[in-house]
Amino acid sequence: MSATRYRRFLKLCEEWPRDETKKGRDLGTFLRQRVASAFREGENTQIADQEKCDQMYESLARINGNIYRQRFPRVRDTSFTGVTVEECRVLLSGSMQQSMDEEKKGLWKTIMDRFSSKSPEDVPEKAHEK
Repeated sequence: MSATRYRRFLKLCEEWPRDETKKGRDLGTFLRQRVASAFREGENTQIADQEKCDQMYESLARINGNIYRQRFPRVRDTSFTGVTVEECRVLLSGSMQQSMDEEKKGLWKTIMDRFSSKSPEDVPEKAHEK
């Protein structure tokens, strides 16, 4: 029975999409890690609570199959804020977070960067003055 559960979880992991824009925060990657840790011995893994394991698989399979999206269709693809799906993707991507972090650089850091002494390699050579 464990072998069947293991194969079902592997198939679910293969079908589950990965979002490359969410490095370290992707649900697909997290799911793969959890399955690997839960089934350390592969098909020979002994499962303590088989009923809970089956419930977890069924829940994940329903999410992956968009059952709830089909059952409860949305009138519009926006949220209460009016932000579209594509705008949400951009906001949640890591690149947006990096640019926000760069903008939040403190005043002291900005001043230090601006007035720090530069090495001779960084300074362009001056034209010969006449």
